[in-house]
Amino acid sequence: MADRPLDVLEATLGEEVTVTLKGDTNVSGTLTGYDQHMNLVIEGENTTIIRGDNVVSIQP
Repeated sequence: MADRPLDVLEATLGEEVTVTLKGDTNVSGTLTGYDQHMNLVIEGENTTIIRGDNVVSIQP
């Protein structure tokens, strides 16, 4: 059985990720938080909060 999306996020917490958003925008940094709606907190040069509805993919 495949991992659930939130299980994958939990395993990636604290690691560098690249998040692709609608409109082909990429945000890179350390995944420092998320919630059940897949809203993400990315720490890089700035702290970025990404609404889960805008996430297309998350890559390590």
